[in-house]
Amino acid sequence: MFQSLQERLNQAIKTLKGKGRITEINVAATVKEIRKALIEADVNYKVAKEVTDRIKDEAIGRKVLIDVNPGELLVKIMEDELTKLMGGQASSINIKGEKGDPAVILMAGLQGSGKTTFCGKLAYYLKKQNKQILLVACDIYRPAAIEQLRILGENVGVEVYAEPDNKNAVEIAQNGVKYAKTNHKQIVIIDTAGRLAIDEQMMTEIANVKAAVNPSETLFVVDSMTGQDAVNTAKTFNERLNFDGVVLTKLDGDTRGGAALSIKAVVDKPIKFVGTGEKPDALDVFHPDRMARRILDMGDIVSLVEKMQSVFDEGEEKRIASQIRKNQLNLDDFLSQIRQIKKMGNIKDMVAMIPGVSQMLKGKEIDENAYKPTEAILLSMTPKERQQPQILDANRKKRVANGSGTTVDKVNALLKQFEEMKKYMKKMNQAQQSGKLR
Repeated sequence: MFQSLQERLNQAIKTLKGKGRITEINVAATVKEIRKALIEADVNYKVAKEVTDRIKDEAIGRKVLIDVNPGELLVKIMEDELTKLMGGQASSINIKGEKGDPAVILMAGLQGSGKTTFCGKLAYYLKKQNKQILLVACDIYRPAAIEQLRILGENVGVEVYAEPDNKNAVEIAQNGVKYAKTNHKQIVIIDTAGRLAIDEQMMTEIANVKAAVNPSETLFVVDSMTGQDAVNTAKTFNERLNFDGVVLTKLDGDTRGGAALSIKAVVDKPIKFVGTGEKPDALDVFHPDRMARRILDMGDIVSLVEKMQSVFDEGEEKRIASQIRKNQLNLDDFLSQIRQIKKMGNIKDMVAMIPGVSQMLKGKEIDENAYKPTEAILLSMTPKERQQPQILDANRKKRVANGSGTTVDKVNALLKQFEEMKKYMKKMNQAQQSGKLR
């Protein structure tokens, strides 16, 4: 995710590393490279210029503290500006109906954007919140659309309402909402037809459906891999529908990042969800601050912990939380976390949430067996060594390397990675206690 953008931004920031102070000259050169990186990532030119101008003004206006080097300061400024650019904070969806009626969520988007798949994911996401959900199939043009939605609903245990012989999308939507009310459903998710391109018939139909069902939430689903085309399409849809939020799909693909970085500034509507795979649970609430950190290769430990919690049992959650608060994480905890991560699907996406790992993985592919060497190293240690990794001297490391079929360098790299994670969790815990964690 955003790998090429990460690399270009890291290269740009390096121009300030080692500098004793910030000057207009060295900041201007760095900001120029940052702007190039954003434009190459398909960020809207106007947006790229505005955000880099703000970064430059902010950097020049700051005095560098003794214990902060110019490169670190610039990274912090960029983190803040990228966070603002993408919306500042997470935006929730409205799932409350009026006067006892079910809430209606209307989906819109072009064909191939992942709209129908997202409907299934959203149904699964809301079902986990103990909501009664109904999916309504209003794509009357694509022959396989109804069957696709039916299969998705079946996979997540959610009922699907469809009228295969009816070619009136407005009627189907209205009947679906009536059925939901009669059968005590709390939320209705309406999947509408997409097109390969924007046309008047499509826009009129989706506008008519919205007028008929008066949704509590209208979401525009867009393929993040289409970059600025996605932003332009969103703008056109918003002019007709005035939707409430954006869903970025296929964010696990080889996307340059332009849509994620531009769409809020251009359309002035928040990104609410991102899709990162095909599985029902491959859906995340969009957090601008966390995404900014990932773009800057600073990791996203908060999201990683949240995903861990979703598969941990209650006792394990409490134990890990206590270890983090006490800054007493050990390699047994690390091993436990790795095993839990393996249960969460997209391993590459999870690993990228660990600070600095994206650069370590540069040019490498991760498969489902990626953690085997790490597990082998950890399991080749004695229980005491996992509890007290500081006792791992040269001889012990050599024994662990031989036992795991790896090398001493890989053992050292693992220990370094673990220490970096501990440091970040300590900072996060301190910030949380002082009320500064966003």
